[in-house]
Amino acid sequence: MQVTINDRVYEAREGETILEVALRNGVRIPNLCYDRRLAPTGQCRLCLVEIEGARGLQPSCCMVVRDGMVIRTSTEEIEDIRRTVIRLLLTEHPNDCLRCEANGACALQDLAYEYGVDFPQKPRQPKFEVNEQDNPFIVRDYDKCILCERCVRICSEVQGANALTVACRGSESVVSTFLGGTLMDSPCVLCGHCVDTCPVGALVDRKRLGCGRTHDFVRVRTTCSHCGVGCGMFLLVRHGRIVAVEPHHASPANRGSLCVKGRYAYDFPHHPDRLTTPLIRRNGELQPATWDEALEYVATRMKQTLAESGPGAFAGWCSSCCTNESNYLFMKFMRAVIGTNTVDNCARNCHAPTVAGLATTLGAGAMTNSIAELQNAPCILAIGTNMTETHPVLALRVRKAVQQGAKLIVADPRRTELADLATTYLPLRVGTDIPLLNGMMHVIIKEGLCHEQFATERCEGLEELKAVVAEYPPERVAEITGIPAEDIINAAREFGEAERAAICYTMGITQHACGTDNVQSIANLALLTGNVGRENAGVNPLRGQSNVQGACDMGGLPNVLTGYQRMDDPAVQAKFGEAWGCDMPAEIGLKHTEAILRMGEGQIRCLYLMGEQPLLTDVDVNHARHCLERLDLLVMQDNFPGETSALAHVVLPATGWGETDGTFTNTERRVQRVRRAVLPPGESKPDTWIICELAKRMGKDIGSGNAKDTWNEIARLTPTMAGISYERIEKTGLQWPCRTPADPGTKFLHADLWTDRKAKFMPVHHQPPAELPDEEYPLVLTTGRRLYHYHTGMRTHHSQGIDDVAPEELVEMSPQDGQNLGIEDGEMVRVVSRRGEVTARATFTRRSPVGTIFMSFHFRESPTNVLTNPVLDPKAGIPEFKACAVRVEKVGETAPTPLPPFLQKGGDDRG
Repeated sequence: MQVTINDRVYEAREGETILEVALRNGVRIPNLCYDRRLAPTGQCRLCLVEIEGARGLQPSCCMVVRDGMVIRTSTEEIEDIRRTVIRLLLTEHPNDCLRCEANGACALQDLAYEYGVDFPQKPRQPKFEVNEQDNPFIVRDYDKCILCERCVRICSEVQGANALTVACRGSESVVSTFLGGTLMDSPCVLCGHCVDTCPVGALVDRKRLGCGRTHDFVRVRTTCSHCGVGCGMFLLVRHGRIVAVEPHHASPANRGSLCVKGRYAYDFPHHPDRLTTPLIRRNGELQPATWDEALEYVATRMKQTLAESGPGAFAGWCSSCCTNESNYLFMKFMRAVIGTNTVDNCARNCHAPTVAGLATTLGAGAMTNSIAELQNAPCILAIGTNMTETHPVLALRVRKAVQQGAKLIVADPRRTELADLATTYLPLRVGTDIPLLNGMMHVIIKEGLCHEQFATERCEGLEELKAVVAEYPPERVAEITGIPAEDIINAAREFGEAERAAICYTMGITQHACGTDNVQSIANLALLTGNVGRENAGVNPLRGQSNVQGACDMGGLPNVLTGYQRMDDPAVQAKFGEAWGCDMPAEIGLKHTEAILRMGEGQIRCLYLMGEQPLLTDVDVNHARHCLERLDLLVMQDNFPGETSALAHVVLPATGWGETDGTFTNTERRVQRVRRAVLPPGESKPDTWIICELAKRMGKDIGSGNAKDTWNEIARLTPTMAGISYERIEKTGLQWPCRTPADPGTKFLHADLWTDRKAKFMPVHHQPPAELPDEEYPLVLTTGRRLYHYHTGMRTHHSQGIDDVAPEELVEMSPQDGQNLGIEDGEMVRVVSRRGEVTARATFTRRSPVGTIFMSFHFRESPTNVLTNPVLDPKAGIPEFKACAVRVEKVGETAPTPLPPFLQKGGDDRG
């Protein structure tokens, strides 16, 4: 359709408002209450326009265009109304622009300048006082509030926290929390959406106070360093320091949203604990050394070990926090210089079953669809994922889907926030995912809800699958899982009847001794219903750390090279051997969990670590420490010291996020740029430089370490990424497969399953957790992540304010378990397993079912992985982090310490 605005004709889209058409075409219409993410309200009255044939002026943000509409955005009447509105706003506004943090970035200030309106001469008294001294991130000054309600609406419509409302009436109206307290006493999750949308200075970032005006900052576009969503952001830099972060509104992954970590955990590069100089252990102590000394020491020791024991005495673990380029050069060093395939990364402890399970069933071990598609999925099964905490920005897409009428089925032992959003909640027992999935498939087949044509013609093994799931009627599954049979039937119907359905999962599925079977069971359900190779559907593993997808894509695994080219393929070996100028090691390497056992046996003598802290993240940490203590050479390359540095023979200080150029690959397979914004501290060097310099001292040239040159080499050797270049991803990332320079990338995988390729059903049976509760250890411990920290917490613990909100580990348990144990809420307790014990604070929460407790692994003071069970998935080698038997004991008779107000609601129930 066409509309005429100010005598020019523009093309308009169905459902667009006048304001949206104008903005898209560069036509200015003033506004204060509009945000493209929010439903329009028209309350600021600044966007009024004249429509030919309409009675009176109309708010352009609310008026949907019609074909042939004739619009004027500026007339004398309109301009007079706008001046009046601005004058009235200034009458109620403090005249302190020179001191305001929003000076130079204030929409009201800009409009006052544009329309020539000044403050009234009569001074005004402040009307509101908000005490927000306990908030480490957000300052509220509602004396500057213009009541546009954007903060209220974005908190409700986008974030779903509903922490804000408008209290009182008329001239006494004020934005407030529901009980009139501070944000810290409300359901606020400190995402910063309210700050981002505020058009004036009523809401500002506390950490940014006094750091400069908007025009003082250098803005550097980059990708977030925390989870695998890969949110785009701008780093605001002044005087060589990152002083604030703003979301990138055009980034496909996040579209202007950030979580508390992305918005406020950005200043760790400047923390005084950073490693700044190489260290060599001399006389039992780590002592400063020059780079020449450190690299020569490492090269000499490595050469000696190679001569004495060969490449089999080496292992190298690269990092899910480092760039693709760093991970590529690391695995190249291990293979081309050392001559071993014993290379791995922390995906072994999180999504190794995804890589193994989906590669077998579908042909590729990655998220099949895109983040944005979740918003349009008619049905979503979220199983084994607490995404509102682990992937908060991605969870906003799921929340939006529910708002639009989608069915949400949540299967989780804990009643998380996501469960509260669900149309159907399935509180299964820990470790009973396969019976639940088999039970749903049993119902789907019995009631004729499967996609018979797709499952028969495009898949292999349907009859074998039917035979297995026939053994899992809802009544039997109810006995195993604890879920009522009728709820299982209803969930199966919701999923099977949906036109399209997406499945999302995280480590609640993978971190089991049957993790690969769990993943394959999920794939079976998706294939049975024809939900693979289609938009707004698919199997969607949500990857954990910022570049765990990339670390795997780059060949940071013992059996594959870049793009999952198999190491045991002679053609692949020949291609890489020729490119690298070496004889490629033919024998498949050891997995992380296998290699550490060989260290304990003395067979592996040298371990090279890049950005990994196994003494926090490995299962059964006490045993892991014992194994690492036997090494002849432990080289640790990292940003911060940690538990592992206490055992290291050499510590190499590496630059980190904000100091390094390169790329990350997010959970949807999108390769995105990360950029250097500040100089690194002290003598720290980029990982790529360190690896290449070490290789030179080992007698091998593996490249310059330049990020762009390294990526070009990756693209030349990797067919699925051959079309990706720095030039093409300068503004927006690309999703692999992307095979040519003209390839737009792949939004969703496996479309060829509907035409010329077949998938494979892999029927599996229930396998209970290896360690079940008994009289001595009567509780089940399950582990995971929390909203305010990530992984080992190296970044969040070293960012100002995060520890103020989440300062310590918590043992989440049901009030009934606490009462049975004689424990008070907030009391320090001892958690004991067959492998060790830790002390932490108990908190009672509705989240935890009776008999199950929950802990994270973010706190070195309470290293939860001392407790976890080292039994492995035989296919993927992942330990069973998600289930072990424990008991909880009182530490002493000391009075419990009061918890912060939001924790008194039970665990981290704010998000």
